[in-house]
Amino acid sequence: MAPRVAAPARPAAVGRSPRITLESSPEIRLRIVIDARKLHDYGIGTYVRNLVRQLARQCGDESYGLVCRPADEAFVRALGPRFEPIVARAGHYSATEQVVIPWLVQQARADVFHAPHYVLSPLTRCPSVVTIHDCIHLRFPQYLPNRAAVEYAKWMMRSAAHKAKRILTVSQASKDDITSYLDVPAAKVDVIYNALDERLANAPTEEDIARVRERFLLNAPFVLYAGNIKPHKNVDRLIQAFAEVRARGAGDLKLLIIGDELSKYPNLRRLVHRHHLHPHVRFLGFVPDETLAALYRMAAVFVFPSLYEGFGLPPLEAMAAGAPVVTSNVSSLPEVVGDAALLIDPLNPIAIAEAILRVLTDAPLRADLIRRGHERVKAFSWERSVARVREIYADVARGGVRG
Repeated sequence: MAPRVAAPARPAAVGRSPRITLESSPEIRLRIVIDARKLHDYGIGTYVRNLVRQLARQCGDESYGLVCRPADEAFVRALGPRFEPIVARAGHYSATEQVVIPWLVQQARADVFHAPHYVLSPLTRCPSVVTIHDCIHLRFPQYLPNRAAVEYAKWMMRSAAHKAKRILTVSQASKDDITSYLDVPAAKVDVIYNALDERLANAPTEEDIARVRERFLLNAPFVLYAGNIKPHKNVDRLIQAFAEVRARGAGDLKLLIIGDELSKYPNLRRLVHRHHLHPHVRFLGFVPDETLAALYRMAAVFVFPSLYEGFGLPPLEAMAAGAPVVTSNVSSLPEVVGDAALLIDPLNPIAIAEAILRVLTDAPLRADLIRRGHERVKAFSWERSVARVREIYADVARGGVRG
């Protein structure tokens, strides 16, 4: 599809801008539509928020329609005159969205549609880009609620991968899984890294840290985990490792676990009681960004023993805050942390415990991990990543297809 003439400061109503060919004017405007309905989710929501905010900051002739919930219209308009909300009420993973979203994209006369998740309806008519963050549903189908959800994920991911003109993903590890599980050529898949969320970019003040310390009565050193607590996050083995750390004489060391929906995983509390750790392990549930930033800063060590990650933002966040990091030697995590963390076998609680003890007892190692962490964070930039996304939008609009 041909791009359109540059519009005035305020975009015309959806579907009203005239379309011309590239050859007929040097002033072109691509119309990009992005599905932003997961704006407030964890994981994908972080990706969407940073994508659209950075798109708004980068100068260009593109105009953007963001498919969003009614409550997010004001957010979209606040991004600037090149952004327009396209309200959708269709539920995620519903039959309705398979029809409604393509219809809205067509009404918006998109040159390119970007699905920032693996849901891309076969009815989408314009050239499309899809972001597939990971293949966790294919690697660990047992974590989905039922067989129907497994089959839906398999079908939708494969359909999206083959329909899209380009596939974006967030690590080389994820790219390898995508090409293997979904049978697409490597040339069709672009690795574009995530980066530090701006919500955690500013260091907390000493007053902020003191307030968090007082609120949660944090008068002893603590090991920190932050993320969700789904089974593949491996929090059960972290608890077992902490029991081993305590058994080897860790003084008054505590374990703080940040992650919501604890009620869905009662086995974690049972495990704490089985090891007689209830005075030493605290589940804090969801905490605001400001509190999380302070906890990262205060942690004696941050441990992230996940079995699988498409990217794994928490270790990057912890390194930015100056926490020494222990994380898994599998999937994308070595790719993200480089030489700035201790890597462990996540299936071995003893190995996790020994890494924690090393960080706690080896002051030069701890200082080196903190220094390396600060340097490693600089390798990731939303500005660079989103600039590359814009290049791919333009390439797809011109008919560029790989594979």
